[in-house]
Amino acid sequence: MPSLPLPHQLFLVSHQPEKGRLDDDSAAVRGSLLRGAAVAELCLAGLLRDRGGKAERADAAVPASLDPFLARVLGDVPPGRARGWFDVLEQRWPTAEESVRGLLVAAGLVTVERRRVLGLVPTERIGVTDPGAVDDLRGRVRGAVLGEPGPIGEAVLAALAMDGNVSTVFGWRDLWGHKPAVRALNDRVDRELPGLRKALFASIALRRAA
Repeated sequence: MPSLPLPHQLFLVSHQPEKGRLDDDSAAVRGSLLRGAAVAELCLAGLLRDRGGKAERADAAVPASLDPFLARVLGDVPPGRARGWFDVLEQRWPTAEESVRGLLVAAGLVTVERRRVLGLVPTERIGVTDPGAVDDLRGRVRGAVLGEPGPIGEAVLAALAMDGNVSTVFGWRDLWGHKPAVRALNDRVDRELPGLRKALFASIALRRAA
């Protein structure tokens, strides 16, 4: 599961197995979080970079095997034309969750069961095919704050979970007494990905206000 792109990992750790859906607390901002995870992945892969506070395509060749969701996000930053990080996050955010879910379903990692309550109201139940692997991933993401620092990808997922209130990762009491660790993690992510979290805060605020 570590080989999955960060947006896919974020989707999986947001899953509530007892309810058969993703967590309620981050639902309104999930599109922004998934776009943010994609931008982070592209930056860490050397395909995007910060130039003067804006997102710019790097000179690296785009791999033919690049995940389709990542490719769409990368396509929102045309070569030779820098764009604001906020603008990149805001592009097509309403379709981000459906896009990532579709890719996970196609990969056999997520299932979607459609039914009708009382034969009338359509509902969906989302499942994961390897709950143990998802629990392990969630534990590593939590450990980025509550344990020993791990890879930067796990730190990014932890920062996104905290910023977006992904309650399946951190409950409202979990971070009490861990302010130095939270600050250190956020500082690490900000050094690696300048501009991302500031733009994400604005995107989240816009979603919450709506």
